[in-house]
Amino acid sequence: MVATFDVKERLRQRFAADVLHADRAGGMESITVKKDRIVEILGFLRSEPDLAFDFLSDLGGADGMRLDWPQWRDRFQVVYHLRSMKHGRRLRIKASVPESDCRMPSVTGLWKSANWMEREVFDLFGVHFDGHPNLKRILCHHKFVGHALRKDYDIHQGQWLDETESMMDEIGEYGENPDDGGFSELVPVNIGPAHPATHGTLRLFAKLDGETVVRVSPEIGYLHRGFEKHSESGSWTMVIPYTDRLNYCSAMLNNVAWCHGVEKMLGIEVPERTQYIRVIVSELSRIIDHAVCVAAMLVDLGALTNFWYLFNLRERIYSILEELCGARLTSTYVRIGGLAYDLNEGFIDQVRAILRDIPKNVGDVIALIKKNRIFLDRTVGVGAVSKELALSYSWTGPCLRASGVAFDLRKSDPYLGYENFDFEIPTYEDGDVYSRAMIRFDEIVQSMRIIEQALDRLPSGPIFSEDKRVHLPDKDKVYGSIEGLMNHFVLVYDGIKVPKGEGYHPIEAANGELGFYTISDGSGRPYRVRCRPPCFTIYSGYSEIAAGSMIADAVPILSSFNIIAGELDR
Repeated sequence: MVATFDVKERLRQRFAADVLHADRAGGMESITVKKDRIVEILGFLRSEPDLAFDFLSDLGGADGMRLDWPQWRDRFQVVYHLRSMKHGRRLRIKASVPESDCRMPSVTGLWKSANWMEREVFDLFGVHFDGHPNLKRILCHHKFVGHALRKDYDIHQGQWLDETESMMDEIGEYGENPDDGGFSELVPVNIGPAHPATHGTLRLFAKLDGETVVRVSPEIGYLHRGFEKHSESGSWTMVIPYTDRLNYCSAMLNNVAWCHGVEKMLGIEVPERTQYIRVIVSELSRIIDHAVCVAAMLVDLGALTNFWYLFNLRERIYSILEELCGARLTSTYVRIGGLAYDLNEGFIDQVRAILRDIPKNVGDVIALIKKNRIFLDRTVGVGAVSKELALSYSWTGPCLRASGVAFDLRKSDPYLGYENFDFEIPTYEDGDVYSRAMIRFDEIVQSMRIIEQALDRLPSGPIFSEDKRVHLPDKDKVYGSIEGLMNHFVLVYDGIKVPKGEGYHPIEAANGELGFYTISDGSGRPYRVRCRPPCFTIYSGYSEIAAGSMIADAVPILSSFNIIAGELDR
C-alpha cells in the first residue's frame, strides 16, 4: 500500500512545476495542479501500479470568488475525487482554472462517467472541456442563461422555459438502416417523461429499427431544484431537510451521510448509542429502498401482486419510523452531533417483530418470480454490464456488486462502527437485470443481520455530543446562566461554525456511494456543497447499455438501475 506522502512526491518528481499546491485537507491528500496537464496527471495516477487510482468517485466544480485562501490561485477549481480499488486509498486532485481562460481538457478518454460529470460542471460553472463528445447543459434547460453555481449568480433569478428541446442531434435524424440494405426506416420515439415507467421525471429519446433500440439518449433535470445552491444559502443544520428530498425512498441515509461528513470536518465523534441507532435506522431505510426498487421493477413488468407484498413491508417500516420521529417519508431525524430524539417506547419490540416477518414477505415474492418464465425471459441476460464497464461509469452499490465487484463502504471504509458487525457483501457475476434485482433481496437479508446485532448490543447513554459547538444547552442553563443563553443564541443565530477547510466522507447509501464534498470558510454557512449522487453515474451508462436491446427491454433495464429523480437531479 502506497503511503499518502509518496503520492505528492511522485507527482512532483514527474510533473514538477505543474503541481501547484499540496496539503492534507479533511483527512485526504489534496493536490492542486495546472489544468493543462490534467489528462497526463490523472492518467499517470491511474496507470502506475503502485498508485492505481483507477476509480473516479466524483468530479465537480467550485467557485473561489469569495475565498481568501492563498492556495486558491484562480477563481475556479475542478475537483476530482479518486480511489484506488487495489490499495483502498482516496485522493483529491484539483485543477486550477482562471476565469479569463475557463477551458481545460476533458478526461472522458479515461473514464466514461466523466461525460455527464463534466457536462454538469459546464452547466453550473461554465468551465469548457475541450475534447468532450457532447458538451451541453444537463440539469438546467437548454435556454438557461448563466451558470447557477457561480457565486455571483442570483439564486432568486427565475428563468422559464417556453420551448422544448428536440434532442434530435443526440440520436441523429430520420434515416434508413444500412444494416439491412436501407429497407427499414429508423424512427425517433419519446419514452417519457409521462410514461409510467419513467415516473414523470425521466425522458428517453430513442431511435428504433422496428422494436430494436439503435440509439437512445436520456434527458434529466425535470426535478432539478438547486439543492447545492440552496444548501449554500443557509446554515449547516438547515441542509438536513434538503437531504431528505434527495433519495426520498431512504431519507434517513441521506441525513446520516450529511451529518457524518460535517462531524468529520468538526472532529466530533458522536456517542456510541447514537452510532448504533443510526445504524439501525440506516439499515431499515436500506430495506425500504430495496423493497421499493424491486416492487417498482416488477410492476413495470406487469407483476402487480409482488408490488403489494413489498409495499406492505415498506409501509410497516414507515409506521415504525413515523412513531420514532413524526414523519414517514422525509424524516429530518439525524442531527449534526446526534439525533433529534431517542428511541420511543416499543421501538425495539416493533423492529424485532418486523424482522421476524421479513423472511416471509421476501420469500413470498421470490417464490412468485424465481422460477417464473416471464420474469426470467425479461431479466436474465438483459442489460448485462461487465465489471470493467461498471467501474468505468463509476458505478457503486448494488448495481456494481451485481457485476461482480465486492465494493461496499461499510466494509472498505467503515463508519459508525460497521467494522464490528458480522455481515457479508453479496455479489453476482452476470451484471444483468436479474442480478440487479436479486442482489437487493440478498442485501435485505444482510441488513436484517446488522439490525439484529445492533439491537442486541444497543448501549445506554446520551444521544448527543456534549461539544458546545453543536449541542444546544439544556433549557435550565439557557434560562439560568448567561453562558448558556449566549451559547444558545450563537448556535441559533450564527449556526454551527465549521473550521475552514474541505472534506469528503461518503457512506454506503441504498444506491451506492453517497458523499458530500463541502468547503467551509469558517462561517455558520457552508461555502460549497457538492453532492455525489450514486444513481447519477449509474444512469449515465444507460445509453450504451440499452443500445441494441428490444424496446421492451429498455424498461426493465431502467427499473433495475433504481433511478430516484430527487437524487439524480438534486
